[in-house]
Amino acid sequence: MGNVFVFVNYILLLGGTKMKSIHFILIHLAFTNIIMLFAKRVPKTIAALGQKNFLHDTGCKIVVYMERVARGLSICTSGLLTVVQAITISPTDSVWRRLKLKTPWHVLPIFVFFWVLNSLISMNLPFSIININSVNISQISKGDKYCYFLPESWTIRWTFLTLMVLRDAVFQGTMGGASGYLVFVLHKHHQRVLYLQNSKFLYKAPSEIKAAQSVLLLMLCFLVFYWADCAFSMFFSSSLTTDSMILNIQEQLTLGYAILSPFVLIHRDGHLGTCFHSQEDRKTHRNCFIEVFCK
Repeated sequence: MGNVFVFVNYILLLGGTKMKSIHFILIHLAFTNIIMLFAKRVPKTIAALGQKNFLHDTGCKIVVYMERVARGLSICTSGLLTVVQAITISPTDSVWRRLKLKTPWHVLPIFVFFWVLNSLISMNLPFSIININSVNISQISKGDKYCYFLPESWTIRWTFLTLMVLRDAVFQGTMGGASGYLVFVLHKHHQRVLYLQNSKFLYKAPSEIKAAQSVLLLMLCFLVFYWADCAFSMFFSSSLTTDSMILNIQEQLTLGYAILSPFVLIHRDGHLGTCFHSQEDRKTHRNCFIEVFCK
């Protein structure tokens, strides 16, 4: 529900005079989270209700493919969010300013590139996934309750694994560089605040600084869940037995960022939370959310 709330309320900003690039990015991030949660949770929920093996081969291919593409989109979009926020708070004479988009709509081609990139990186999945009913039960050692991954050739497996690792490394490296710059700018801002306080001046932090702090918190959450998921995946891959508790923990870590990130946005300085409790009409609703990021 958190992602749906963020998605719908930022959609209401579309066409407004104060629409920013970061609004489009947050919409795309929420949409990506919705896809990931839908592809992961809905089939398992249906299976838990007693509908075993309800997905045919085509259904398994679509669900797993959507989940993998959405995971890649989450990484790419989070990296883009960090870069755009670094550009937003950078000084006018900074090198970062040269990368600033002329209009918010110019971010849309970047989304198209992300979709094409992650669709290609995951294109091996439809050829290696089938319904569990299509496999002899004795062949199954690890996997879902409704889908099964067929063994792939060594070349195909390592080719796509290398592409995934390269994508993650590039975007996490970009994320790390932009986050480091955000920390540097926030440190300088903190020093300025201390100077003004010592000079007995009243000072209010600009919205860009508060937005940067929220983005850094999001990136921290992303990195924690990402590397914890990687650690459990490596442990599970090297394990000779299937531990249901480890599988459940790994699943929660995989979805942790998608579940937590909208609530970080909702509770940012109480703005989205206030809007959540005081939606009287469309005009008031829109005005409330105009103030959320970067006036």
